[in-house]
Amino acid sequence: MMCSTLCSAHYQSGVLSLGADVLPEYKLQAPRIDKFTILHYSPFKAVWDWLILLLVIYTAILTPYSAAFLLNDQEEQRRRECGYSCSPLNVVDLMVDIMFIIDILINFRTTYVNHNEEVVSHPTKIAIHYFKGWFLIDMVAAIPFDLLIFGSGSDETTTLIGLLKTARLLRLVRVARKLDRYSEYGAAVLMLLMCIFALIAHWLACIWYAIGNVEKPYLEHKIGWLDNLALSIGKRYNYSDPTSGPSIKDKYVTALYFTFSSLTSVGFGNVSPNTNSEKIFSICVMLIGSLMYASIFGNVSAIIQRLYSGTARYHAQMLRVKEFIRFHQIPNPLRQRLEEYFQHSWTYTNGIDMNTVGLRKQLA
Repeated sequence: MMCSTLCSAHYQSGVLSLGADVLPEYKLQAPRIDKFTILHYSPFKAVWDWLILLLVIYTAILTPYSAAFLLNDQEEQRRRECGYSCSPLNVVDLMVDIMFIIDILINFRTTYVNHNEEVVSHPTKIAIHYFKGWFLIDMVAAIPFDLLIFGSGSDETTTLIGLLKTARLLRLVRVARKLDRYSEYGAAVLMLLMCIFALIAHWLACIWYAIGNVEKPYLEHKIGWLDNLALSIGKRYNYSDPTSGPSIKDKYVTALYFTFSSLTSVGFGNVSPNTNSEKIFSICVMLIGSLMYASIFGNVSAIIQRLYSGTARYHAQMLRVKEFIRFHQIPNPLRQRLEEYFQHSWTYTNGIDMNTVGLRKQLA
């Protein structure tokens, strides 16, 4: 009992002091950095990374939606003609582009850890390391394509620039790598999987609308899903009036409903593909849905098993204690003390054997 108390006290003091056995070696040494160089583990860099993460999430949601739904909308085109002051979304997009450009400059002055676990703070080495790594992706994602939209009135140019704006989504690759550090937390992984599922459904809804919108003027028989939607809600298209037909809200909600129903099941038929392009896309959505179903449910079962693994180990150990008591016919007062001691030690150590983590060697 005394040994376990000393072991636990020594362990807690080692963790609270954050000694050499807990922190990486480069964090214990005072790094020699040049002027205007930022440590990659500094509080400023941590806050900045979270800010960039929020901007990337905003970009992942708004960029496909803007490229599919807003670029060809007549009202949105009129807003673009009068400049940034008419559209708050354009102002936000410009600010996001500026923040991404500032992030590139900050990355040129941020230290990194080399293969020898040493902090590299030399500006030239940092620049070379960044050029070989994420510079190209960050540069493409930071190009302000919105500035190219103004003054270009053709639909082809507008559509091309809208597709180029989706290059911002390349920053999601960096975000995915940074989120790996939270893979040990079951609740965080479950929430992340649900967000990824919703984000993919959002992207597919934008593609689903883009297919119907591109095909609509060329269909001899109005059988596309947009025409069926206009007929079902009583907002028919009048091709002499570009503003006629369902609103953007109606089209987006219907497209999102179709992708969610196709990803989670085979759909309900009230929004159905009719043209060949729509059917081919629906097949792809069902394939993606089956893969996501297997991935998410596989991870959910592993997460639940991990959450209850500690409880299963506790009951297994408690069963062994009771078998030991029954085999040796230990009387009631001592039996109760043994069970209480086991419960107390499990609550204190969570079933971890202190000797197996090297604490005996530290005390010696």
